[in-house]
Amino acid sequence: MITQTKQLDININIDTIQNMAKTEDILIQMKNNPTNVRFADLSKVCNYYFGKARHKEGSHHVYKTPWKGNPRINIQNYKGKAKVYQVKQVLLAIEKLEVEHATEG
Repeated sequence: MITQTKQLDININIDTIQNMAKTEDILIQMKNNPTNVRFADLSKVCNYYFGKARHKEGSHHVYKTPWKGNPRINIQNYKGKAKVYQVKQVLLAIEKLEVEHATEG
């Protein structure tokens, strides 16, 4: 018999895996076509890699990064789409994160 806590843990893990898969799919689409990215998708990717936006005001979302000097990722909603240069900045930041994690392990 599965206890309520174990069932909850299993559901959370399944939800996490499904969310991760969706994020990876969006990331692949962003790399293939950075000119046609929905703002909601870019926001989802940023939330996954950088945590919740530190600042949300109007059409701008600002995310904190883990690097010295405290640089920020700033994305902007323009008619439901993300701006191309911001998509490219996010992709570069994610690549930098992945390289750093690969060298740590």
